[in-house]
Amino acid sequence: MSIQDTVIRAAGLTKSFGDVLAADGVTFSVGRGEVLGLLGPNGAGKTTVVKMLTTLIPIDDGTATVAGFDVTSEPESVRRVIGLAGQAAAVDEKLTARENLELFSRLHKLPRQRRRSRIDELLGRFDMASFADRPASTYSGGQRRRLDIVAALVADPLALFLDEPTTGLDPRSRAEVWDSIRALAATGTAILLTTQYLDEADQLADQILVIDRGQTVAGGTPDRLKADVGRDVLEVHVSTDADLARARELVAALPGASVDLNRRQLDVPISSGAAQSLDLLRRLQDTGVTIDDFQLRRPTLDDVFLALTGSSTTPVEEIQQ
Repeated sequence: MSIQDTVIRAAGLTKSFGDVLAADGVTFSVGRGEVLGLLGPNGAGKTTVVKMLTTLIPIDDGTATVAGFDVTSEPESVRRVIGLAGQAAAVDEKLTARENLELFSRLHKLPRQRRRSRIDELLGRFDMASFADRPASTYSGGQRRRLDIVAALVADPLALFLDEPTTGLDPRSRAEVWDSIRALAATGTAILLTTQYLDEADQLADQILVIDRGQTVAGGTPDRLKADVGRDVLEVHVSTDADLARARELVAALPGASVDLNRRQLDVPISSGAAQSLDLLRRLQDTGVTIDDFQLRRPTLDDVFLALTGSSTTPVEEIQQ
């Protein structure tokens, strides 16, 4: 990616709140048409990074530019070239989608003759015409979130910041928002996406930056991060809670083993392939564990997240007996 293609650039971003270091030297860049996924557990500093880049809070140390404008010294210019969809919807639910977009276009001081054409363009591009003239209070979660994102696009921003855009949405609504994000990237918009959904980052992000306690712990493409884990995972589904308890005791000493209580699923990192997997499965059966299903699979982003931060599914040793 050339310097000319870079839209968002952060170098050594640092921010403290009292004694808490929320961001500690975070560095990355996002180019035209690229989606950067910013991942991390709750409290990792993701939203803090977004707020600094969008001029909502000052930067303590480090530098940042958006479309060549310095975030600290040229905040007004930065605001003119960005769009932001935060965790809370910014639209007025009493207004229709068309009325909301009219309001945002006025706030962005779009010329009157441009407003109507821009609103019609956005409603058509994001397939919103069928509900554009109904109050937003009648929308599904996906429709409301789509409107929130589209409202951030009224001024045709060069950079779009999406802070956990699909939190709380059902799978169909999430898919609708994903389609909108892909469409935006295809038009050349640089997108910074924070998310707690690892499958979302896997689906959408060209590059991923993992932060924990304000510090960068890994970065790269989804495939590269999964390859760097360097181990397969044996995924075992058992029949009962009692089976899960026995299985948990058996693998408690294995590094990185984790459980999903709701799915009665056990994930165990495997370093020596099929032989180690077969040995573990035999040991589970010998202790009376009823196995419903199992598979030896390549690492997912969930495994990457657990390996890097220890904050994905629940580690075996943290389960209460």
